[in-house]
Amino acid sequence: MADMPVIAPEKCNGCGLCVSVCYCHALIMVDNIVTIIEIEDCGWCTQCEAVCPTGAISCAFEIVIEEH
Repeated sequence: MADMPVIAPEKCNGCGLCVSVCYCHALIMVDNIVTIIEIEDCGWCTQCEAVCPTGAISCAFEIVIEEH
């Protein structure tokens, strides 16, 4: 399994954009801070990282698309 997304709670502004784009429902807001509920549910799409305006989420992996 790849490394899980890392959340820096001190950077999270509680906007919830990451939760709204998470099609796997792996993220929730707890006390206005994003939290991963089930890492096994994460689809590794990196949309949460891309949409976060404060950079509170970082994904230590990359999506590689091979052309055939």
